[in-house]
Amino acid sequence: MNFFAIFLLLSLFSIISQAQIVEDFCVADYTLPSGPAGYSCKNPARVTFDDFVFTGLSAPGDTKNVYKAAVTPAFSSEFAAFNGLGLAMARLDFAVDGVIALHVHRTSEVLVLAQGEIIVGFISTNNTAYYKKLKVGEIMVFPQSLLHFQLNVGKTPAVAFVTLNSAKPGLQFIDNSLFAGNFPTDLAVKTMLLDDNQVKKLKKAFGGKH
Repeated sequence: MNFFAIFLLLSLFSIISQAQIVEDFCVADYTLPSGPAGYSCKNPARVTFDDFVFTGLSAPGDTKNVYKAAVTPAFSSEFAAFNGLGLAMARLDFAVDGVIALHVHRTSEVLVLAQGEIIVGFISTNNTAYYKKLKVGEIMVFPQSLLHFQLNVGKTPAVAFVTLNSAKPGLQFIDNSLFAGNFPTDLAVKTMLLDDNQVKKLKKAFGGKH
């Protein structure tokens, strides 16, 4: 078999492997089973204009918590029209000194500042920190799966909006994962090189189990 024949077969295989049934949209039907690829599609005959409008990001989130900040998601689990489109959004509200603590997603993220002054940044896998104070209207991108944060450094509340390139990007806060769940205290002490009393104090603050 000559090179041209091999190239032709590989090209054909590539085209076949990428073939897929393409629909205009797949509005989520929360009453049907879901899977790793997302939610099942709502019958197009039952889809209405309202399915493509989400009002949840118009209202401020509750910042009366330990972080003085709130994340209001518009993932496919909240906004059915995002299902299958590879998109998600969220609203970030910050009281004075509010912080969205170090966290990760499965996806990349773009943030635009709508109000206030915040410092945003991420930490690369070689432990280099990239951060900057943003002005209203400026944007910053956070590469996929890297630790990142947002911190209000102004004297007034701040608001930002983010877009992520997945309908279900996931959201994992480092401190919540360590101290708000069932991760054993002795393992936290040994794996994080923390004092036992420190871990117990943090678990109590986050409502975690020892």
